[in-house]
Amino acid sequence: MSTELVSAAVVFVLLSGSAAGSFLIRRVLPEQHRSRETTELMQITISLLATFAAIVLGLLTASVKQNYDKAAHDWGAYGFELAALDRCLSNYGPQADAARTALHRYVAAAIATNWPAEPNPAGLNYPDTSGMARIDATPVLTGLMEAIGNAILSLTPSPGPQAERAATCRSRFGVVRDTRLGLLGDEERGLFNPFYQILLLWLMIIFACFGLVAPPNGVAVLTVVLCAFSLSSVIFLILDLGQPFGGLFGISSTSMRAVLATMLTPAQ
Repeated sequence: MSTELVSAAVVFVLLSGSAAGSFLIRRVLPEQHRSRETTELMQITISLLATFAAIVLGLLTASVKQNYDKAAHDWGAYGFELAALDRCLSNYGPQADAARTALHRYVAAAIATNWPAEPNPAGLNYPDTSGMARIDATPVLTGLMEAIGNAILSLTPSPGPQAERAATCRSRFGVVRDTRLGLLGDEERGLFNPFYQILLLWLMIIFACFGLVAPPNGVAVLTVVLCAFSLSSVIFLILDLGQPFGGLFGISSTSMRAVLATMLTPAQ
């Protein structure tokens, strides 16, 4: 069971438990605590907290969706830049074969790192990072990227067109390196925990007020359960989108695998 699903289940239990506890408390409350004025006050409190909760929930959803879309876009652009660098090295000639091999190994390792639940790329000798945490695999990928840069810098082109191709390849490598740094920055953006915790506290208070306001009949209990389920599913969506490479909405590896397949296809 995924961490996101467990977290959503915990939210469901907490919200339902808050309402259930207040249903029990309502039964033993003296009559003066269930007066019309008290009920109206709690309804105003519910409306106020529900407004704040809706705002925070909307901000969290918009934030994780924006980060998810940016990560998906950046990885698509990254694949394009990797393919362009490989073409440049291929056009340079056989002297760039070492750099191309290092590039192929890097792309395969990146696929194994970001999509560990999928089959690893076959036919290449590269460090197996599939069992590593992403933070532990980063230095390995950084080493592979440095190997590509060193291989490109070691090229000794002859004056003329070959020198221009070498300069172009070095420029493209700089773009690839900078794009990778941007991707690492995307991975560091996560759910803002204080907002999430405050939101959960507000929702628990709201559900506790539900139990104090409504009588514990079948319709009220069903309404509370359905509401708790709906909110926990939204929490699941937020947490799932916050993990771009996992879960139901994970970014597909298809584009990166297509880039690697193109790199490994012999030129006609």
